[in-house]
Amino acid sequence: MFVSIVWLILAYLVGSFPFGLLIGQVFCRRDPRKFGSKNIGATNVCRVCGLKYGLLVLLLDVLKGFLPVYLATFFSDSVCFLSLTALACLLGHMYSVFLYGQGGKGVATTLGIGLALFPKPILLGVLVLIGALWWTGYMSVGSILFVGSLPFWLLLFNWKYVLLGIIIAILVVYKHKSNIYRLILGEEKSWRKSN
Repeated sequence: MFVSIVWLILAYLVGSFPFGLLIGQVFCRRDPRKFGSKNIGATNVCRVCGLKYGLLVLLLDVLKGFLPVYLATFFSDSVCFLSLTALACLLGHMYSVFLYGQGGKGVATTLGIGLALFPKPILLGVLVLIGALWWTGYMSVGSILFVGSLPFWLLLFNWKYVLLGIIIAILVVYKHKSNIYRLILGEEKSWRKSN
């Protein structure tokens, strides 16, 4: 039990590391929390600092979800423990101890979690994201549909993690509440036009 608790704390701390903030300040000398959507995630870093830095943040945020969960599979096959590890990473990213409870929206970290635990459902979700982004031009719409479709894909292909998928979807959609509000007002930034 003690080892499990320590692992979950470590997973939370890994998830908490603010790569977007670090890369923004070190490589382009800009704090992404002060520009664009004011988020430290890959999408905003891409807007603020450029594509290559956005992609770097994307990779690192994916790894934050992937590595702790993947390593956990080597010493446990418990769906409960692996799900808790996944949620610890995700909550760390969303509510970072290093950012006083602030953080990203969890899409890239969700991708990493899914690649470690349920690659087929997560890749189907990515196809939904890409399709929605192409159709609407809004990354936020793609992200919401990505996590929103995840419980469905899990029900079809990996039902043991359906509850995890539902919790992830609720958390990520909640983190997108400001995007949803901007979409309703017609003020959300699209990738198809400069704003």
